[in-house]
Amino acid sequence: MNDWPEGWSGDDRDRYGRGSASAQPESARVMRQVRRGQGAPGQGAYGRQGPSAPPYGSGVPQQPSYVDGQGYGGDYDSGYNTGQVYGSPGGGGYDGPGDPGGGRGPRPAPNWRKRIKWTAIVVITGLIVTTVGTYFWADSKLNREVDLSKVIDRPEQGDGTNYLIVGSDSRAGLSSEQKKQLHTGSAEGKRTDSMMILHTGSNGDTLISLPRDSDVEIPTFVGSESGKTYKGTGRHVKLNAAYAEDGPELLVRTVEFNTGLRIDHYVEIGFAGFASIVDAVGGVEIDIDKGFKDKYSGADFKAGKQTLNGDQALAFVRTRHAFAASDLQRTKNQQKFLAALAHQVATPGTVLNPFKLYPTLGAGLDSLIVDKDMGLYDLGSMFFAMKGVNGGDGTSLNMPISGSSGGNLVWNKTKVKQLVQELNNDEKVTVTGN
Repeated sequence: MNDWPEGWSGDDRDRYGRGSASAQPESARVMRQVRRGQGAPGQGAYGRQGPSAPPYGSGVPQQPSYVDGQGYGGDYDSGYNTGQVYGSPGGGGYDGPGDPGGGRGPRPAPNWRKRIKWTAIVVITGLIVTTVGTYFWADSKLNREVDLSKVIDRPEQGDGTNYLIVGSDSRAGLSSEQKKQLHTGSAEGKRTDSMMILHTGSNGDTLISLPRDSDVEIPTFVGSESGKTYKGTGRHVKLNAAYAEDGPELLVRTVEFNTGLRIDHYVEIGFAGFASIVDAVGGVEIDIDKGFKDKYSGADFKAGKQTLNGDQALAFVRTRHAFAASDLQRTKNQQKFLAALAHQVATPGTVLNPFKLYPTLGAGLDSLIVDKDMGLYDLGSMFFAMKGVNGGDGTSLNMPISGSSGGNLVWNKTKVKQLVQELNNDEKVTVTGN
């Protein structure tokens, strides 16, 4: 019995179903008739005479027509001839490697100039906002407590700017444990542990140390708190006694009276603040010429280059009992260290690192006492001038001394007069000190 549809011969069976293990035809293997042209009725796919197509049915699924224009039609493989394999000539769909947009056309190239422009705008705006915010934050932390308008009979203003920089021995804010650790003792009140004049001008910066044992005359002054006028009697004291008697205003009045140099700004820092600033910048590197020890300050240093933390730095600048020159050698060490500290604060590693900059600013500004007219610009100028002195761009010296009287150091009046004249005229300093 023939199981094949009517009209299909054995040859056709062999041709389309040869190798099948089943007696039934495999409908999924019925081959599509791809024709390049319309054949004559009754002809096979290759132009030879053959049987007509069998009727559909008997298990054979109906196939789409490829010759009547409803399927692929006679031009089915025209896509191979025209290159439109992946899409129609009309541009729909994916048209090959030249059309990565899936028929949407090529994606435009990114406008890098525009991107860079907007990135720069965002970055610059962020920097401006951060800088302005930092400025107002820092400005608000300045302790403007000293009123120089209370100082009377002041010298004429010279060229350049003069800062009186004072390191006080104030224990304010220190616990008993900290006082013991820093070897500060527990003395009441405040005294000046160091005093310097920093002159900034167009002919180099000059840092002048004023030994606290300097012999000076207390002039007529107005009390900073009482407002009462105290007449001068020619009384001579050590310079640090002026500060102890009536604070910063009398100290400024005494310095101006005994030098003839007008002080433009006042800056003071205590023990705790000094140590905090040093720790905030990660320590200060300094080269110690000769090792020394001092049980009073807690100093114990070997010679050579080393980095001092806050406690060590305070011991270094306070030591005087270990030196034959006592206070004169101490003022030299103070100059050296403060210049090194200013250099460290002004380095890119501190200024450009917010994790160092803000703690340093916070520690420094919280502990500084300045005059009412002091601004951040003035404070910055002071630090950069001190950095310049440390780098060899300026001059540092002790106030010239001619001898001593009753344990007080007497200034060399001739040299002091010449020094003040050079500073007032903003000339390069030629005077040398002790």
